[in-house]
Amino acid sequence: MKNKIQFSALFFAALFFLNSCNSKKEEAPAAEIEPKTETFSLEKEKLTTELRLPAEITGFQQVDLYAKVSSFVKLLKVDIGTKVKKGQLLIVLEAPEISSQLAAAESRLKSMEAIYATTKSTYNRLYETSKVEGTISKNDLEMANGKKNSDYAQYQAAVAAHKEVSIMRGYLEIRAPFDGVVAARNVNLGTFVGPAGKGSDLPLLTIQQQDKLRLAVSIPELYTGYLHNGDEMSFNVKSLPETFKAKITRMSGALDMKLRSERVEMDVHNTKGDLLPGMVAEVLLPLNAKDSTFVIPKSALVNSAEGTFVIKVVNHKATRVDVKKGREIDDKIEIFGDLNPKDKLVKIASEETKEGDIINE
Repeated sequence: MKNKIQFSALFFAALFFLNSCNSKKEEAPAAEIEPKTETFSLEKEKLTTELRLPAEITGFQQVDLYAKVSSFVKLLKVDIGTKVKKGQLLIVLEAPEISSQLAAAESRLKSMEAIYATTKSTYNRLYETSKVEGTISKNDLEMANGKKNSDYAQYQAAVAAHKEVSIMRGYLEIRAPFDGVVAARNVNLGTFVGPAGKGSDLPLLTIQQQDKLRLAVSIPELYTGYLHNGDEMSFNVKSLPETFKAKITRMSGALDMKLRSERVEMDVHNTKGDLLPGMVAEVLLPLNAKDSTFVIPKSALVNSAEGTFVIKVVNHKATRVDVKKGREIDDKIEIFGDLNPKDKLVKIASEETKEGDIINE
């Protein structure tokens, strides 16, 4: 009996040992299997994105009108909101001293004109008489000619002086330089104005062209290459529900040194007069790539202290390829680097993957 019990104990011990060995044999290969890494084939595509930026609406033309001469406001023919035409009289100024100067210039001009006419007539008579030999000496003829030329010079000086005062007199009438609207008025009747001093602090009037407006937006450096003259875009303003359209008309061709952005302008035809200069608009710019580029999931791009790269699979081994980022949209990103179509890249990349690591696809 005792021997049977010992035999049974030995049998179960042996059976337990064999089962343990089999379990270890089965578990060992499972530990050696490496997990598969998901990869994808690199392809080119055109990434189309939209960019929303704030923009400013201004009058296509805007001018501040100042007084050229010291004077007083005699007549004020317009006010804020008045629509004006090119050449229309807006303000009449008064400067009594200019009127006196003009009268003096006119008097001197007439005097010099009469003197020149007399000396010229005298010279002509002497010249005709001198044709008869011995009647007029050569010296007398030369002196008469010199007097005539001198009086002519004095006459021309009087003409120039009169013209100068006439021009100054013209500055007393302020006229509209183009069709537009009076946006600001800073003077009243009797106000003293002038080219210097307190009377020149503010412009007399501000004229804006509002039937045609200028929409200006600053484009960040990253997106400047996607916009071209003639590209259509849409914009809206907070005070109006509708969406407006405009085309790019002018591009500065240089970056602002402070903002590192390019100024882009569009012409807006404000036929209804709904838009006003000074409004802030939100512009929706379509950024359409000219050529197809490499676009990958954001998870395939690694940003680390070592740089920005993707992991390329070559012969089941990892190869890091440095790239530059482009535009981003949703979960996709544009990249530029030493890559070719059909290259295999790791879809979920990590900086823990080193150069030469085995990639099990």
